[in-house]
Amino acid sequence: MAANFFSNKARAAAATNAAASKSKSTTGEEDKSRLQPWVEKYFSRPKTLDDVAAQDHTVTVLQRTLQASNLPHMLFYGPPGTGKTSTILALSKSLFGPKLYRSRILELNASDERGINIVRDKVKNFARTQLSHPPPQDSEYRKQYPCPPFKIIILDEADSMTQDAQAALRRTMERFSKITRFCLVCNYVTRIIDPLASRCSKFRFKTLDGSAAGGRLEEIVKAEKLRVDDGVIDALIRCSEGDLRRAVTYMQSAARLVGSGLAGKSGKDEGGDEEMPDADSSGVITVQNVEEIAGVVPDNVVNRLIDAMQPKKGGSVYEGVAKVVTDIVADGWSAGQILSQMYQATVFNESIPDIQKNDIVMIFSEFDKRLIDGADEQLSILDLALSISGIMSRS
Repeated sequence: MAANFFSNKARAAAATNAAASKSKSTTGEEDKSRLQPWVEKYFSRPKTLDDVAAQDHTVTVLQRTLQASNLPHMLFYGPPGTGKTSTILALSKSLFGPKLYRSRILELNASDERGINIVRDKVKNFARTQLSHPPPQDSEYRKQYPCPPFKIIILDEADSMTQDAQAALRRTMERFSKITRFCLVCNYVTRIIDPLASRCSKFRFKTLDGSAAGGRLEEIVKAEKLRVDDGVIDALIRCSEGDLRRAVTYMQSAARLVGSGLAGKSGKDEGGDEEMPDADSSGVITVQNVEEIAGVVPDNVVNRLIDAMQPKKGGSVYEGVAKVVTDIVADGWSAGQILSQMYQATVFNESIPDIQKNDIVMIFSEFDKRLIDGADEQLSILDLALSISGIMSRS
């Protein structure tokens, strides 16, 4: 009787523990899904060239090259988030398939491994290695994947490579071109030395158009059950400047800010503490929320600076411009964002003559370079505003 009692008690305890463990596991999966970045949750690398969106010209040329099974050295360049790395990975998978992908593809991120020693050792050793893994004899596999007799080396962010590393890469590309193809992926093609660029077929990736990016963002809105105001999708596309990854990140940040799509999902965070409610519990994402997260400068701030720049008869504009610039810097606004919004407001102003706009555009390009080179933001904005004011004061 006692043995039966303990046995039943043990079974009941085991059943209770199993139910609790299953419930905990399910809750853990839900929390993990909720905490996962949406860029990883809703975006997977395209497996074929047909899955690449908004790059029709490039995909068409690569598909013809794929049919011939003979690739040149390639140079992919364009803004971030437009599908450059995804395209070359999809092309590689279409060429070699899952059985040969690991042995025929070497992918390096040049921002981490960009020195000359990497080119001399890792890249050169892989490039000179003979094709030791023959393609499968399966006729169905060969029919689906061409398996050409060469390897592919992908150098992501190649514009971060040093000049010496790029020079060393040039000779490697020449010597082993029969069994190795190179694909350089970069954001700025001007940072690739001419001897490398001349050896590659160039493919320019353009920013995603509004229809392609907007459709994908609307799918995420429906999947996450978000509530958004009119114009939010357009604001996300405008603020992200064609970078779909950035637009999705802005959307997730805005959803977290207003608590949209989080009803019934409150609980404990990773440390076991109760999560605090969001700052705004309205649950509706507005255009203002998106602009705040993206760091867009309010129009009234930009208009104050533009009004202070207007030429004055018999007086100097320095005091007024200096005061506005000091307030902008004190409020922590980005000089790069100020530059971008001033460009939109000034260059597209129909009251300014075209001759003056030509000079103003040159001023904007010069100060954009200064900011990239690390110039002082306050002095740069001040000098920019005074230079544009001087151009507009010309009769």
